[in-house]
Amino acid sequence: MLHALGWCLTVLLMVGGLVAVFLPMIPGTLVILAAALAHRLMFPADISWTAIGWIGVFWVLSMLADVGGVLLGTRWFGGSKWGVTGAGGGAVVGVFFSLPALILGTVLGAVAAEKLIAKRTGTEALRAGVGAAVGFVISTIARFVCAVAMIGLFVTAAVAAH
Repeated sequence: MLHALGWCLTVLLMVGGLVAVFLPMIPGTLVILAAALAHRLMFPADISWTAIGWIGVFWVLSMLADVGGVLLGTRWFGGSKWGVTGAGGGAVVGVFFSLPALILGTVLGAVAAEKLIAKRTGTEALRAGVGAAVGFVISTIARFVCAVAMIGLFVTAAVAAH
């Protein structure tokens, strides 16, 4: 009974983490990592520490993708260090509201910083904003891929253990 309850909790947390990859303010891949770690601590025979380590590697990759996506997207589209900083600041403000506000905050932050601080033209500032949005979408896709890989590693390790 306890084992079944533990599995239900693990599955619920992992599915919730997968969905949370697309939601602001909820670290989806961290929820998946925590679920795998909690499961390992509750039921050591179900999954190895090696599997937990690999799941942790994908969590680190998801964090790098999260930070790097917007920054690289802004730079790829010609944004300066100010555009990158503005995109990051706009994302921080937008994260407290909704997913559309997060994307809009990222774009507006990059555009405002490029226009007001870097003294770039409107076209250059807008390109940096579009780059920030593209980077955000790419980082979200990368986080989702990492989340699926983390869950896949967990399932594969759990099946192999039995």
